[in-house]
Amino acid sequence: MLSNRRRGADAHAPAQQDKAPSARRQPAGSRAGAMAQAAAALLWIAQAALLANAVGRLADGAGLDAVILPALSFLLLGLARASLDAWGARRVFAAARSWLSGLRAGAADALARRSPLDRTRPASGQAASILAEQAEAVLPWLLRYQGARWRVMLVPPVIALAVACLSWAAALILVLAAPLIPLFMAVIGWRAKAASEAQLQLVGGMNGFLLDRLRGLSTLRALGAVDTTARRLHDTAQALRRGTMRVLRIAFLSSTALELFSALAVALVAVYVGFHLLGQIDGGSWGVRLRLEQGMFILMLAPAFFEPLRDLAAAWHDKAAGEAALEALHKLQAPAPILPGALDDAQDAAAEGIAAPSLAIAGLRFAHPGETPLFDGFTLDIAPGEHVALVGASGSGKTTLLSLVAGLAQAQGGSIRIGGVMLDDSSTAGLRTRMAWVGQKPHVFAGTVRGNVALGRAGVTPLAVTAAVRRAGLADVEHAAPHEALGEGGIGLSGGELVRLALARAAVAPHASLLLADEPTAHLDRDTAAGVVDALLELARGRTLVVATHDLALAARIGRIVHVGRLGEQGMQEEAA
Repeated sequence: MLSNRRRGADAHAPAQQDKAPSARRQPAGSRAGAMAQAAAALLWIAQAALLANAVGRLADGAGLDAVILPALSFLLLGLARASLDAWGARRVFAAARSWLSGLRAGAADALARRSPLDRTRPASGQAASILAEQAEAVLPWLLRYQGARWRVMLVPPVIALAVACLSWAAALILVLAAPLIPLFMAVIGWRAKAASEAQLQLVGGMNGFLLDRLRGLSTLRALGAVDTTARRLHDTAQALRRGTMRVLRIAFLSSTALELFSALAVALVAVYVGFHLLGQIDGGSWGVRLRLEQGMFILMLAPAFFEPLRDLAAAWHDKAAGEAALEALHKLQAPAPILPGALDDAQDAAAEGIAAPSLAIAGLRFAHPGETPLFDGFTLDIAPGEHVALVGASGSGKTTLLSLVAGLAQAQGGSIRIGGVMLDDSSTAGLRTRMAWVGQKPHVFAGTVRGNVALGRAGVTPLAVTAAVRRAGLADVEHAAPHEALGEGGIGLSGGELVRLALARAAVAPHASLLLADEPTAHLDRDTAAGVVDALLELARGRTLVVATHDLALAARIGRIVHVGRLGEQGMQEEAA
């Protein structure tokens, strides 16, 4: 049945992957919006023609009646231009926001699928900085730069063609000046992208460093390392300041370069048109002298020719920052060790029954990268419903063994069978629904006790949560009632109450017939630890229980003790409690 569910999940996996946005593909709706904005910019050509015509009529001595129709047409085109530009901007924003949300969801999903034991996972502070802060840099890149790029591709060529119909000389000035801007922008852009990537790395590194030091603040105080940490934080902040100013200098340089070339080109066009109207220059207009109306039309189109390029230069920094942020999001989704069974959709665990399973480990081999093996030929058999305590020195592999049984890490050799079912990629998700994990430091989310016990699991009713809280020994704790609110990280609960909350999470899963507990009495006083052990043993009645502990009093109450060490050196010993 587990393999059938696995095949069903795999059948849906390609469809899910297709729906996930690619870090290299841009949102589909943004193209239509950007083209609408470019079309709105092209309407200025018609508006300039109407305005020039009206001025020409007035210069020829016509009255106000002659310019009413051009004025009304100019107003209508202005309204159409504003409406089209606003529609395109809304379309681009909606598509960009949806696409960015998909990128964030994909990156968060990729992080969630990676095992907690994966040492290559990015630091939590750095990942949070990328997802929450740096990812926002993608929006200006899509909203400003992509739209400006489309306008550069469409507007200048059309304007150059319109000007060339009247004066090939003015059009030649515009066309010769245009390539200089992208050339210098490309040279500056290479430097801008490198500076933006370096600055984003500094931001992520500083966030990760700060979060790590805040978590260990009590340890830093105990070791007298607060001043050293403060100096390092100051140095990191100064490096971030210098990196930010470096990026801003490049952004201002790109804008200055564009303004210089565009101003010179517009000035040359104005000089040519002025001297041509004065009769000082005869050529450049297809053998016919330009009229005032035609000259004004050219002069009004010349700045509009460079306006998309000016917008592109203003958004050049957005491009560099957006691409760097996109690359950071892409790295979060890069191929990495995936949590075994993370893609499965095992929902019918009830069909497996709730009978306590056996646990058979044979020839297990596991080693962290670059380290000596923790297990090499490890063998352990646990009967259905048996309670076993794993005892050993710190670093001997007790927690790692529990993680291997839970499918949170993959062994390099040997086999693990739970209830006679081989633990592998095809069965991990289904077997994990029959397990309950009680960790050393259970995380508590900001919310009610009921929400922290249920964890959003389907089928968990308020009555089930109340019963689980009672079984975990929290019924007499007033501030641990199901409706009570808890702070992030468990503010409001003591260490023993946090462990009891983890036990309540296990108790609310009726099909969890294999309990894995990692140091449930660590850092607890004797009386509190005794209460936790009572609740744990009550919960484990009729279930298979494996506990990793240093607490010999707890191990003695479990029933069977297995001494775990580096098995390649000293082997495994067992004793009866």
